[in-house]
Amino acid sequence: MVSGSLTLIDLRPEVLRQAEPLEALTPQLVLAVSLEAIEAGAHGLTPAHGPLLVVCERGVRSGLAAEYLRADGLDARAHPGGVPALRAQQD
Repeated sequence: MVSGSLTLIDLRPEVLRQAEPLEALTPQLVLAVSLEAIEAGAHGLTPAHGPLLVVCERGVRSGLAAEYLRADGLDARAHPGGVPALRAQQD
């Protein structure tokens, strides 16, 4: 389980978010933000959201998103392995 005070950023498409909500895997605040919004700087995230942990389906796009967010001055990192790794941490 992800611990500490941070915000999870869910990059997955709506259909995947609804099929397996990250809220069921962690008590952390989860925000759905698209990679496109992050690339455009239109994500609406601020340092007030705390450290950000970016999660995607397999762990590939989250690395790119975290780089963009860090370039915007935010404390962001990618969750390696995506949702399957997050799910495995719950076991």
